[in-house]
Amino acid sequence: MFTSYRDGIVPAVTARTRSRGPDPAAVAAATAELDAGRTPPAAVLRDATRVLLGWLAERAPGHSVEVRVPPYGAVQCVAGPRHTRGTPPNVIETDPLTWVRLATGRTGWADAVASGAVRASGVRADLSHELPVSR
Repeated sequence: MFTSYRDGIVPAVTARTRSRGPDPAAVAAATAELDAGRTPPAAVLRDATRVLLGWLAERAPGHSVEVRVPPYGAVQCVAGPRHTRGTPPNVIETDPLTWVRLATGRTGWADAVASGAVRASGVRADLSHELPVSR
């Protein structure tokens, strides 16, 4: 399953890819690197990003907000009006490193938005009540 993204195609995170996809241990590996002051290796960052997007979709099921973390994935989440065509009215986009920091509680939502590390548009594009998602 794929979802379109401005300049290409990125894999969507679905229940199926979560069960057979990236290893949840990547989240622990990525956070260990961050806690040591290092940037996680690309493969670890990719897998951690996808796992954390999957956990967000499980924690906040729905289709009213699209969260994009190019080039690794995108999910629709948060209950509300379902989006079916064109650009979603509520979009959140960030880079993988910022996403891992947000999803694991190492960066706050308000700080990430204020710094420009997260771009959020739409009245429902606020994940502050859903983060962190790490288990």
